[in-house]
Amino acid sequence: MIHWLQDLIKSNAVADVPARTPAPPPKAAKSVRAQPGETLAKQLALVIDLNVCVGCHACVTSCKEWNTSGSAGPLADEHAYGADPTGTFFNRVQTYEAGTFPGTETIHFPKSCLHCEDPPCVPVCPTGASYKRKEDGIVLVDYDKCIACKYCAWACPYGAREIDEERQVMTKCTLCVDRIYDESMPKEDRKPACVKACPTGARLFGDVKDPDSEVSRAIRERGGYALMPEWETQPANRYLPRRPTDAVDANRPETWKDSRATESEAGMHTSASRPSTSH
Repeated sequence: MIHWLQDLIKSNAVADVPARTPAPPPKAAKSVRAQPGETLAKQLALVIDLNVCVGCHACVTSCKEWNTSGSAGPLADEHAYGADPTGTFFNRVQTYEAGTFPGTETIHFPKSCLHCEDPPCVPVCPTGASYKRKEDGIVLVDYDKCIACKYCAWACPYGAREIDEERQVMTKCTLCVDRIYDESMPKEDRKPACVKACPTGARLFGDVKDPDSEVSRAIRERGGYALMPEWETQPANRYLPRRPTDAVDANRPETWKDSRATESEAGMHTSASRPSTSH
């Protein structure tokens, strides 16, 4: 065996083997581009319930994991464990404190690309890299055409686009377009990664143009609203408002009990009133 290997090396047979080159990233399937101002029959979008979002960031991490390993390509992280970590994300959760003590509330507000029906990021792109799909209304970026000029980021009033400093391309939420149409996945998994990961069911996904869809019913029944409608971009994503809660009086300890305690006490009374089954 040793002599055979030595003869192989001397014959330069190994040197003739071409070097392996990494495979190019997969490209998105060809899609028809919507014309400016065109009314589409279908518009996929997210509906986010602010009443049950707990700010756990599961949507953020699952989005990062799926898209980094998918067709969107690696999303850069610079100094991820340093004092001033930075990185590229398609989805972020912002947290606010609202109200006056003692009636304050913590509000978690997830935000990503809203896939506007009239997206201002599309017409400003000098290369045509930013576009809206006609078949489902998803706004995407063609990385092969993007020159990282940042015009689209400046045009977006929601701050939903982030430049990938490592690859020098503009990135944004794709509604996991490489996942929602993947027929190799079970039907129940063909949803954006953030929707699947949410532990409280705060994120809904569907066609907002279909009046019978889950998202359309939620918008209609819960008063779903668009973010900053004054910009006239017609955001496809909607938010379900928080429901009013009873104020807590700091001077009345009896009001500190929450509904769970009340339900627990009610359950104890119910159990006590049941006849015993033991003998």
